Amino acid sequence: MCTFKPVTHVIFDMDGLLLDTESLYTAATECVIHPFGKTYTWEVKVAQMGQKAENCAKIIINTLQVPLSVEDYLRQVTKIHQKIMPTAQLMPGAEKLVRHLHKHSIPIAIASGGAQDSFELKTTNHKEFVTMFSHVVLASTDPEVQNGKPAPDVFLVCANRFSDTPKPEQCLVFEDAPNGVAAGVAAGMQVVMVPDPRLDDKMTKGASQVLKSLEDFRPELFGLPKYDD
Repeated sequence: MCTFKPVTHVIFDMDGLLLDTESLYTAATECVIHPFGKTYTWEVKVAQMGQKAENCAKIIINTLQVPLSVEDYLRQVTKIHQKIMPTAQLMPGAEKLVRHLHKHSIPIAIASGGAQDSFELKTTNHKEFVTMFSHVVLASTDPEVQNGKPAPDVFLVCANRFSDTPKPEQCLVFEDAPNGVAAGVAAGMQVVMVPDPRLDDKMTKGASQVLKSLEDFRPELFGLPKYDD
């Protein structure tokens, strides 16, 4: 049986992990590429998960041969995001876990591949929820994050911004995407993965634990306070 190492700090990805935004991203992307007769495949979506916005645009444009510049693509998709992202809902188990850790004074933070303006849109109806996090690091607009996931930068910067600057091995990462898992592992952290059910099992390798939902997480396995109920 696999044994997990105790941790003291927890870092969460956001898209597809805390907030159910992936379906919204898919809808926006399809809206932009549909006029060109292109299809947004699952393989392309997986390739861009967790990456910086500009890299996501490049992957879509280059892989699907969309006749748009990166700037034009981002401009069009951003307009759609502004309309639909405020409708994003919390993923199952997210609020329970975050409130539990916050209640027990476990330092928690968010490390996302997104940008500040996008983050504000997605959390429009979740402002109180976001206040429970010590800090938020957004790879697309944070000057300290040189490289997006799967590079470890966003998680290392995030860990360094906790007031007591824990070592990487003291941090537990929650992720839904292969790029994010690779980034967490590269940072020297344990990673709990909650993948999309469509994801091939082979792409979950590297994660310390793979769950179907955040509702299935047992904090005590990582030395964190057990749920009260």
